[in-house]
Amino acid sequence: MMNPEIQFTQALKSIARNEQIKSHIQHSTELYPLLLKAAQRFVTGENRKDGIVTAKELISNGYSVSLEYIGENTTNLEECQQAKQEFLYLIEEMGSMSMQQTVSLDLSHIGLSVNPDTAYLHLLEIAKKAQQYDITVMISMEESSKTNDIVTIYKKTTEQYPNVGITIQAHLFRSNDDIQELIHYPGKIRLVKGAYQEPSTIAMPRSTELNDRYLQFVEQLLGANHPVSIATHDEKLIQEMEYRQYFKQPQVEIEMLYGIRPDLLKELKNKGYNSKVYLTYGTEWYLYLCHRIAEYPENLYLAVTDIIQPSSTDTSRLY
Repeated sequence: MMNPEIQFTQALKSIARNEQIKSHIQHSTELYPLLLKAAQRFVTGENRKDGIVTAKELISNGYSVSLEYIGENTTNLEECQQAKQEFLYLIEEMGSMSMQQTVSLDLSHIGLSVNPDTAYLHLLEIAKKAQQYDITVMISMEESSKTNDIVTIYKKTTEQYPNVGITIQAHLFRSNDDIQELIHYPGKIRLVKGAYQEPSTIAMPRSTELNDRYLQFVEQLLGANHPVSIATHDEKLIQEMEYRQYFKQPQVEIEMLYGIRPDLLKELKNKGYNSKVYLTYGTEWYLYLCHRIAEYPENLYLAVTDIIQPSSTDTSRLY
């Protein structure tokens, strides 16, 4: 019989992508404000100002930040163009404040679900604007069905704009080959375990084997002197990497999601390691909240507490 926690995680990831349920919540005057209270532990707010204010506070505390306007799987061209424009506004605002940080995005938010060429052209615009202000653009990884298009678009873009990086999921079997190829491109590689439900034929489950694979990939990137963002909240894995002195390398940063283990990231930052907080803002927080709970089911307790006592969701004070 399947482990109840695994069943819960799979069920949550499934409803997270159910557009009918998502639409129902977004239009519900009862559910929407309740779940928003839970989301505010992990999302800075629903508008750009919320993200910028939190980013400035974290930077003043010694962290670097990666800021994202939440959204993915946008199938309407006009909405993709609006998303691209929001990223341009975000970069412009960050640039005006000399905030030389990172902007993250999903290619399916800016056109990949409409046409790969649309996503590519929109990314070129974003990358060009970001380069003007010495801002990095980090492409997030999505479901495996999109991986080929994402890698292809990244490679074409980074030939013109080396300020663009890409995320690689360690759990995909193909990732070893991808890394061997991508270390020859200049962009930073963000390494994650992988949050998407994938068939066992193309991805491995969370396991000791996956942790070993993650460490192997970090070793490869360090061996190539390639810039890398180690994006994980796995404390045992982090302890092993600290023991191996990975975080002392100048091209390495440790990155964690806003609201997840701020105590651990603060401890690492205080040791002098390059520490980054991944921040999000926007109205498309439903999927993001579901993933945060699915990745770490104990977050469900926090979510329920935040619904009952919303004053406890001032996450920034934990950093």
